[in-house]
Amino acid sequence: METEQEMDQGDQQTPRGNGINGPTKCRQCGLSSILTSHMRSGPEGRRTLCNACGIAWRKGKLRKLVAYENAPRDPESLRPIPPEIDMEFENEDKAYEFYNKYAGLTGFSVRKGWIGKTSAKMIRSVTLVCSREGFKKDKKGYGEVKRPKPDTRIGCLARLTIKRTSSGTYCVKEFIAEHNHPLAPSSAVHLLRSQRVLSNGGNALAIDAYDEPAEYTRNLNFFSPSYRISLRSKRTRDMQSGDAEAIMNYLQSMRCNDPSFFSAFQLDEDDKLTNVLWVDAKSIQNFKYFGDVVCLDTSYKSNGYSRPFVPFLGLNHHRQVIIFGAALLYDETAESFGWLLETFKIAMHGDKPKVIVTDRAMEISDAVSAVWPDTCHLVCPWQVHQSMVKSLGSIIQSNRGFLKEFTRCIYDIENEHEFLSAWREMLERFNLMANEWLSDLFIERERWAQGYVRHIFCADITSGLRTCSLTNFLKRYLCVQTDLLAFFKHYEQMLDEQRFLELQADFRATQSVVRVPPSKMLRQAAELYTPAVFEIFKREFEIFLDCMLYNSMESGSVSEYRIVEGSNCKEHYVRVDSSDWSVVCSCRKFEFVGIQCGHVLKVLDVRNVKEVPERYYLKRWRRDAKSEAAAKHLGDQLTVFKG
Repeated sequence: METEQEMDQGDQQTPRGNGINGPTKCRQCGLSSILTSHMRSGPEGRRTLCNACGIAWRKGKLRKLVAYENAPRDPESLRPIPPEIDMEFENEDKAYEFYNKYAGLTGFSVRKGWIGKTSAKMIRSVTLVCSREGFKKDKKGYGEVKRPKPDTRIGCLARLTIKRTSSGTYCVKEFIAEHNHPLAPSSAVHLLRSQRVLSNGGNALAIDAYDEPAEYTRNLNFFSPSYRISLRSKRTRDMQSGDAEAIMNYLQSMRCNDPSFFSAFQLDEDDKLTNVLWVDAKSIQNFKYFGDVVCLDTSYKSNGYSRPFVPFLGLNHHRQVIIFGAALLYDETAESFGWLLETFKIAMHGDKPKVIVTDRAMEISDAVSAVWPDTCHLVCPWQVHQSMVKSLGSIIQSNRGFLKEFTRCIYDIENEHEFLSAWREMLERFNLMANEWLSDLFIERERWAQGYVRHIFCADITSGLRTCSLTNFLKRYLCVQTDLLAFFKHYEQMLDEQRFLELQADFRATQSVVRVPPSKMLRQAAELYTPAVFEIFKREFEIFLDCMLYNSMESGSVSEYRIVEGSNCKEHYVRVDSSDWSVVCSCRKFEFVGIQCGHVLKVLDVRNVKEVPERYYLKRWRRDAKSEAAAKHLGDQLTVFKG
């Protein structure tokens, strides 16, 4: 075990860009000083004190903050006590302290609004307001800014007014409790501005900053009669010395810290540890909200690393990659993958995804068909592309332009007939008609080619994974030379940083409003979508402005239009039924991603429909995606229209 001194010494590295020695992460919450903007200057140098977990350096004095980890769990102590009319305080600072504590327990930030003074400069009255009071005035040149900052002030009327009495104390004369905006959840209260720094002394505010994890009970009925904890054969690869002990120690420590932590392992015929899966309570909770589409990332097992790390990945409503669970597979047979899928389903209380995205391995395909027969199995086009680069490296070097044509066939062609034509032209042009690898890939085209899968909702997860760096830095810790405990340590650090970024995104989505032009469609989307998804909708809105529309056919309440994009002259067909305003486009953007395309927006606008029907705003992309109602009805709104 490392001593505290050794751990501190291990943290003393040179942060990028600092030029001095200092910790690269907060010693209390573990957040990286590079990945978070909350590291401030301290006595040890720049970016050495964390303002995210409760320590801030300001004006040369160390100020005490909220003691989150030691917060009392007594519900009575966490119940906000509202101010009352005629309540008296010793001075204005005591009144601010009381109101700020009430604000922290309620979920909003406080600032001083108006201060009335006498001719002798003595404070006569103070009005404390919600930080979202009033409206922000546009500065000169605002219209020229490409990406203006979101508004935080939306005219909230919540306030507390105190006035000085003849005895020198301050008395409450006005209190308005109602807010016109969502309040911050307890897990994000410490991000509110007034909750970061409090006065010196022992007046630290105690807030329960972490949601209590639900107690997930293990229902043995989830274990099917065919569930096997042992392989019928020996594992296909050997563990490194000390790996089994490191795994068991890690699982034991996690169970001690988290009663809801789930773990399971599989033995081979010699009773040796071969496969292990672990899932924590937060991952189980996230799966309830965003578990409709899951990617089983097996790229590590093919990258030459001796430890085959296999995470279950998904996308949240901020389009951030999240981890639902992880496994180490020392046996990569169909039986092992079957055990992995079945055990993952048990960890999720019998729930399974509607769509799973994997690589082309036959073992995985057989396991999905056997264990999750109702789940749609797709092949990740990004992994197809990576596999092609490895398998056809010599062809890429000798045939200029082949890589570009292959990439176009995988990512850019959305029509089945167009794909078949482009694929045939590619094979003929580069004389690859007899290539066995390409022939096998073509047989499986209905699992990876855009022209065949556009009608299946997959949240566009493959695009998110292509730009994801969430798990890339773990690769260096999977090699033989690295202790497995170091890998687990960095895995937990990565998980913490990802969840902190998600918490920040949740906070910004609830505590700010995107500024949009005077358009009903854009205002509606900005109110319902998270900021990240709204950016995608805004790009589709720009496409709509550049589209030309031609009437093709009308039959009763059904009309069909031909849409031509001005930039690339692509043609799409949109069909709309005015009886219920159901609409479908040949590009299948909504069915595939869950966001309406610019072609549909063009048709709705021409038909004088200035707001998109709310059923086309999927719950999983909305700001309230984590509400219980959203979890219960996840994906129910998705409707696939037959052309």
